[in-house]
Amino acid sequence: MLRANLNDIQVFMAVVDAGSFVAGGQAMGLSRSAAGKAVIRLEDRLGTRLLNRTTRTLSLTEEGRVFYERGLQVLASIDEAEASVAGQSGTPRGVLRLTVPDAFGRLLVLPVIGKYLAAWPEIQVEVSFSDRVADIVEEGFDLAVRIGVTTSDTRLVSRVVARYKAVFCASPSYIAGRGEPLDIDDLAAHDCLIFSSRNQRQSWRFRGEGSSWVKAQGRSRLRLDSGEAIRDAAMAGLGIAFLPDFLVAEDMAAGRLQPVLSDLETDDVKIVTIYPNKRLLEPRVRRFIDLMVEELGG
Repeated sequence: MLRANLNDIQVFMAVVDAGSFVAGGQAMGLSRSAAGKAVIRLEDRLGTRLLNRTTRTLSLTEEGRVFYERGLQVLASIDEAEASVAGQSGTPRGVLRLTVPDAFGRLLVLPVIGKYLAAWPEIQVEVSFSDRVADIVEEGFDLAVRIGVTTSDTRLVSRVVARYKAVFCASPSYIAGRGEPLDIDDLAAHDCLIFSSRNQRQSWRFRGEGSSWVKAQGRSRLRLDSGEAIRDAAMAGLGIAFLPDFLVAEDMAAGRLQPVLSDLETDDVKIVTIYPNKRLLEPRVRRFIDLMVEELGG
């Protein structure tokens, strides 16, 4: 089999990422026709169809899905090779692909991205704002920013870049109707709004006797995969939330939420960056992590 042209592979990847030949071609500086011909050449070389085409949609065949995943690995290897030449002082360039929590991302990560783009003009950034816990290797992200979630996946590396205090809070209407919990055991009789996404579920921890950390045993009838949704549910009187102070400070100041169990010493909420485990980290990823530590770590 003839060796596939790397440019054709990149065009195929761009078409899949964009969801169309028009947008994929534009991302590569090509017309729709040129992008289509590049994918056809690639399919001819491989002897298999990679994309199912209809008049309205594109979808990957099973062979296309496998080739796309291997293509992500190929492009990552190229990035690593460039980083090895550029060295630790290399200039960030290319596309940085991020997945960040929705509310935290818009409030605190987006300003960091603005400074990053201003500092490195050869960089482009693609961001997914979602509280969903993405598989960054399978989905081709360079970096994930997560709240309170580390990883045991050996393919990944995690680094804590900032810490925030977390607070228990509820709406005045909830407290008026259900009463205020006086100690951690009272949570068993209350509705606790828990963050849950895929296999990740939030735990509520506080400092117990002997300075050890103890997990709160609260009742949970409503679980959500968004910090903003938990805040909104708390303001709607649906239960008690345990959220980072940056997310609820304004609502508490305005009286829409009020603190509960404020005498308890709660665990800090860790802001964690997670990225694929590589021998060399690309300058675009390394410099963004460093900037997050600089801007948020204090």
